[in-house]
Amino acid sequence: MRTDDEQNAKSAKRKEVHDRIVATKTIEKGLIIVHTGKGKGKSTAAFGMAVRMIGHGRKVGVVQFVKGAMATGEKAVFDAFPALCEFKPMGEGFTWDTQDRARDIAVAREAWDEVKRMIADPSYAMVVADELNIVLRYDYLPVDEVLAALGAKPEMTHVVITGRNAPEALIEVADLVTDMTQVKHPFRSGVKAQLGVEF
Repeated sequence: MRTDDEQNAKSAKRKEVHDRIVATKTIEKGLIIVHTGKGKGKSTAAFGMAVRMIGHGRKVGVVQFVKGAMATGEKAVFDAFPALCEFKPMGEGFTWDTQDRARDIAVAREAWDEVKRMIADPSYAMVVADELNIVLRYDYLPVDEVLAALGAKPEMTHVVITGRNAPEALIEVADLVTDMTQVKHPFRSGVKAQLGVEF
């Protein structure tokens, strides 16, 4: 077992190495962030980043591509900050709920137009395109169009895109990609979606 002096010396050495590494990181830019994977928490993580941005007094835009058909806790929270957050639930539910591909494509296009508007407006520090990956997976929007908008975004704007099955081309251009891995989920044991956990 290490003595306190040995532990302190080891900790000081780790800090010295860490500080040297941090000092080499000098680039500041708006990031393209993708939360994907089969595990829960993709939207939740994006909303946490949005809350952080609001906490710093910076403006956030959120467009929901799927979940607009239900009342959610996040909408209630973000609506409490109208000067700092524009929250637009524009979906009509999951594709298996709507059963109307043409309508789903039209709704996706309308939501994407809002995301593009927000991305192009430098007053937004962060834009969250919640469940955009689902829209891309079902070919409701061309991936190339999304990539073009991301490539033309203002230099300091962060864009967060969520949803399962992120296309490889999006993963390639992203600065940060997190793949949420499902280890265990209560739904598989017969537990329904819970207020405050899923919505």
